[in-house]
Amino acid sequence: MKLSTEDLQVLSDQACLAATEAGALIASYRDRAVKVREKIETAGESLAFQVVTEVDERSEEMILELLAPTVERFDLAVLTEEREDDLTRLKKDYFWCIDPLDGTLPFTRGIPGYAVSISLVCHDGHPVIGVVFDPVAKKLFRAVEDAGVQIDGVSFQSTIRAEGPLKFFCDCNFSLHPEREVLTHEVEQVATQEGYDGVEVIEGAGAVLNACKVLEQGPAIYFKKPKPKNGGGSLWDFAATACLFVEAGLYARDFAGQPLDLNRAGSTFMNHRGVCYASTPELAATLRGIG
Repeated sequence: MKLSTEDLQVLSDQACLAATEAGALIASYRDRAVKVREKIETAGESLAFQVVTEVDERSEEMILELLAPTVERFDLAVLTEEREDDLTRLKKDYFWCIDPLDGTLPFTRGIPGYAVSISLVCHDGHPVIGVVFDPVAKKLFRAVEDAGVQIDGVSFQSTIRAEGPLKFFCDCNFSLHPEREVLTHEVEQVATQEGYDGVEVIEGAGAVLNACKVLEQGPAIYFKKPKPKNGGGSLWDFAATACLFVEAGLYARDFAGQPLDLNRAGSTFMNHRGVCYASTPELAATLRGIG
């Protein structure tokens, strides 16, 4: 079954409602003590994979409740971070891919950098809807296949500065990354080769808002190299923003330059091929050549 343009509009409207309602719930916890737990049984090697709060779970419950009518009406599968992957996504034509609170680490530290992310992904792994809501800035990003990108209801067109530094967006714990200096040096080489005035390293957000910052603040780059251990982000970390980038005409691919594998069988982790978000394909190609 192929969803029509009208179907996608209905589904994206509901995803926007779910994201903004969940975002309001998350915002209501900003000044409250929140208990943090570990989820070792499904975690990757990084701390970002190993923490969960009641807010993640309450946000997820709200989103699932609001999306439930669409699941039944359109026969959709569901993949969400805080519940076990039942693998129905591999059998259905489309599935909701949900991160109810991306950036749990900055959230628990009381700093901006977290968001709600909802995507609708086709069986072949390409996203057809991408919705992100930033509860701190109260900003709503929305993309629908062949319909472009909107930010707070206004059509978005990418603009990239011709001068100044290349922005290198990094995850919340990048200061502790064992290859921090090596990765930063590689991005500095990219900046030199592409004619930019040095590198501005910006650390603190989760994967979703880091990608959104690349979208809006080019020239910029955000990436995770392939690695053998589980990690590198998960499907729900990248599905919505991949749709935003495709519709904005920007670069969101794996580290080899292939489309992101957003319906990966056998695992939800992305470490096998890595990810790269960049303002231009040239930035990504230069990074691959250096790395």
